[in-house]
Amino acid sequence: MNHSDVSSESLILIPVYNEGASIRELVGEIREFFPESPVLVVDDGSRDNSAAEARAGGAMVLRHPFNLGDGAARQTGFLYALRHGYRYLVHLDGDRQHCPREIALFLEFLDRREADLIVGSRFLGRCSYPLSPGRRAGMRIFSLICSLVLRQKITDPTSGFRAMNRRALEIFTSGYYPQHFPDADVIISSHFRGLRIREIPITVSPGWSAGLHRGGTVFYYIYKMLLSTFVSSLRFRRRRTNF
Repeated sequence: MNHSDVSSESLILIPVYNEGASIRELVGEIREFFPESPVLVVDDGSRDNSAAEARAGGAMVLRHPFNLGDGAARQTGFLYALRHGYRYLVHLDGDRQHCPREIALFLEFLDRREADLIVGSRFLGRCSYPLSPGRRAGMRIFSLICSLVLRQKITDPTSGFRAMNRRALEIFTSGYYPQHFPDADVIISSHFRGLRIREIPITVSPGWSAGLHRGGTVFYYIYKMLLSTFVSSLRFRRRRTNF
């Protein structure tokens, strides 16, 4: 299948919350690089003009009446992709930290059928942005946990740049998927549910915003993710032993 065919069967998802300043430009850039791929913006109850700006850039828009969380916004996009027959879905953040050109890398790996879930890693490529000590520590903790559980090296379990096939979409819409901070726990639960996971290198623009971690401290995020990761591991490990 050529690049054009893969793009036409792929949906590009951008969950947003108050990203009116950047979303139109991001959508326009994606449409320029991948004119065959529809772009879906899920506005998670923004209080700004995110929805109008996304439409002006050429995206389809679905809106939540109030803020439900990044995971809930992703799930809305997953359901849309399934119901409209897309083979692949790529999702990225709405703050322009991710490079739209790199969407092609995700689609290439999915079309090779080497994995069901592709995670873009900032640490396999060149990490060119500053990290606070707390955030760096949290990333290392979750990287270690994921690597131990999966028995494969996972370098960036908090990345918001990911892609998946229909098998992953069906799993993520038929059971557990966290409403908030769908990061390391999603990778671990995906492993226990039999999905093949692969990381690929991505680049990140300097000066990116806090994104989905806005509204809470890094330490609260670490605490919540540790709890969610533990519960996720316990739930799916137990389910496996019962089969």
